[in-house]
Order: sequence, then structure tokens, then C-alpha cells
Amino acid sequence: MSEQTLSKAPLSKKAFEEFKALAALSAYLYICLGAVILFKSAVLRGAGISAPIWGIALVKAVLLAKFMLVGRMLHLGRRYRDKPLIWPTLYHALMFLALLLILTTLEELVVGLIHSRAVTDSLAHVVGPTFLEGIAVCFIMFLILIPYSAFTCLGDVLGEREVFRLFFVDRSVDAAVHDRLVGAPHN
Repeated sequence: MSEQTLSKAPLSKKAFEEFKALAALSAYLYICLGAVILFKSAVLRGAGISAPIWGIALVKAVLLAKFMLVGRMLHLGRRYRDKPLIWPTLYHALMFLALLLILTTLEELVVGLIHSRAVTDSLAHVVGPTFLEGIAVCFIMFLILIPYSAFTCLGDVLGEREVFRLFFVDRSVDAAVHDRLVGAPHN
């Protein structure tokens, strides 16, 4: 649902739309983070170290999804709209990566304060205990954000409903969208 339509909708409709967006984004992030955790678990298990808990990925996915919805509400990453889709997509993904790093850092600092952890220990929970692991985590998260950003940027061009329909319902392009894509006026 477009933001203008959503802003005029009743509160229950807004809440339901936000819940659907949170659920879809959480599922996407859980699948992506789950794949990373599965790989990390396999590597650690090969070294004789027990695997991480799957529930952490679910909680983290929901939290990151909520952070991303905040970024969406603030219109974060909405630049370079007149450029080819690769540029707004990469910019959007980069801005959302920065948002997630900032909000996750704040979250870990608060959790660390509650649990009386040192600041350095709390910061190590954000991206990892070493610089190289931190860079790797940021790169993986950036790669996870690119499809989300591409979907979002394509939705800015074609409309969210049309992109959803094309991906999940029917691939045929209706006349209005076809005309918009080829530059012909629609009657």
C-alpha cells in the first residue's frame, strides 16, 4: 500500500499493513541470517565448537526488520532517483546498512549497560570481536540488503503493488505499466 493511501487509512488498517511489512521483512532477514548461521555452525562444528542458537537469528531478524521499517518511514536512502536503478539501489542499501549499524550499536550498548558489560564487549556484539570479522559482517549485511533495496527502488518506479504482482502473482505487464516503460502515453 502506498504511503499516501496508508496515511489516510484507519489505524487498524495501518497497523495491519505495518504488521504485514514487518512479517515479510522479518521472514526475508531470518532466511538470510539463517543461511549465514547455518554456514557458521557447519564451520564451527567442523572445528569441534558447538553451534549458535537459531532463536537468536529470529529475534535479530525481527529487530533489524523493525529498524528497517523506521528507516523506510524516514525515507532513508531516497536519492539518485533519476539515475539508472543500480545507483539508487546501492545507495539505499548503503544507507540502510549505516542505519542498521547505528541502531544495532545503540541496542547493544543499552543491553550492555543493563548487563553491566564493558563498552568494548558490547561493541564486539555488533559486528564481531575482530576488525576482519566486522568487515565481513558488514559486507554480508550489505549483500543481504541489495535485493531488498532493488525491490524497493523498483517499487518507486513501477509502484509497490505492481512489483508485488509481477513477482508473486502474474508476470504479464498491464497496458499502463507497459506504456510507462516504453514511454508511450496511455489512453
